[in-house]
Amino acid sequence: MPGHIEPVTSTSQDNLPATMAAVLLNGNGGPEMLEFRTDVLVPAVEPGHVLIKVTAAGVNNTDINTRIGWYSKTVDGSTDDASASNSDSGEVDDDASWGGTPLEFPRIQGADACGRIVAIGDGVSADRLGERVLTRTMQEHPTSDEPSATVVFGSEMDGGFAQYAVARSTEALAVACDWTDIELASIPCAYSTAEGMLHRANLGAETVLITGASGGVGSAAVQLAKRRGAHVIAVSGAAKADAVRNLGADRVIDRNADLVAELGSDSVDVVVDLVAGPAFGSLINVLKPGGRYAVAGAIAGPIVDLDVRDLYLKDLTFYGCTFQEREVFENLISYIEAGEIQPAVAATFPLHEINAAQAKFLTKDFVGKIVLEVDHS
Repeated sequence: MPGHIEPVTSTSQDNLPATMAAVLLNGNGGPEMLEFRTDVLVPAVEPGHVLIKVTAAGVNNTDINTRIGWYSKTVDGSTDDASASNSDSGEVDDDASWGGTPLEFPRIQGADACGRIVAIGDGVSADRLGERVLTRTMQEHPTSDEPSATVVFGSEMDGGFAQYAVARSTEALAVACDWTDIELASIPCAYSTAEGMLHRANLGAETVLITGASGGVGSAAVQLAKRRGAHVIAVSGAAKADAVRNLGADRVIDRNADLVAELGSDSVDVVVDLVAGPAFGSLINVLKPGGRYAVAGAIAGPIVDLDVRDLYLKDLTFYGCTFQEREVFENLISYIEAGEIQPAVAATFPLHEINAAQAKFLTKDFVGKIVLEVDHS
């Protein structure tokens, strides 16, 4: 049962505690489904795996969307609407997960994790002990032959909302830099999603429009697009415009503005979309002929109107972005170590205050990431 794996009597775990603090998700629904406990068994280290002493874990849309069941095809509203309806009804379909299969409960969520390797399984070099690592959020499926099959840290497996977490050694990447653990924990989910979209769309020194630019993924996309030499147009709330400019945006447009009136039709090479919803048609309208549309979120609603004539008459290319090639995360590590990007941490909370952290997250009144500190005292 997730979160309750029997500990092994491995030499590498002999000096570690038998139990740990962790947040268990006991079912789909509201924040009451999250339970902070201090008696969860420390997970076993299987062959090819490492045990990570987690020090910080980021808060992401995917953690909340999974909890409320937003990924179910029965949900057609925004993430805010789904949060209210699912919490009230308590009814969530079995497809309410990344892979469309039922989640196993209890589950330790947390798509991001930063920490140090404190134990190793058979087949893992002892040189890895003590490494500071980041876990990949979108991981290669361990048993599928499909090249794009993916499992998600904190969804199909236990994640970072705990004092200890297990990951395959190949999915825990060492990082050497002067960032704090909190800063590093802001990276895995948001920045890999953003870099994955830019990688898939092959963004270069051209004009890109980024929606939801003040959020975790959007703010990461602004930085990463500028790193690629792009001219960045960001869509954000007016109150956050200066902060988004400070991340590198060349122009910020209010999220309530008419994009076609502001930019004109056929004016943008690439759209990086995290919002979808009613503005979708405008996003397609501002794309140039031959333009590319990359999407990895739909916080304003997943059901949109598409005039298929725009798609084929303008020779547009659409990219749905979930699977990430391994080089995406490896590139992120190299950007960090080379000082080419900077963290954007808006607030921190202790692990046991996860409900307060997610409530803050849902206000959307900040720019960047919220991170949980994991105490081991």
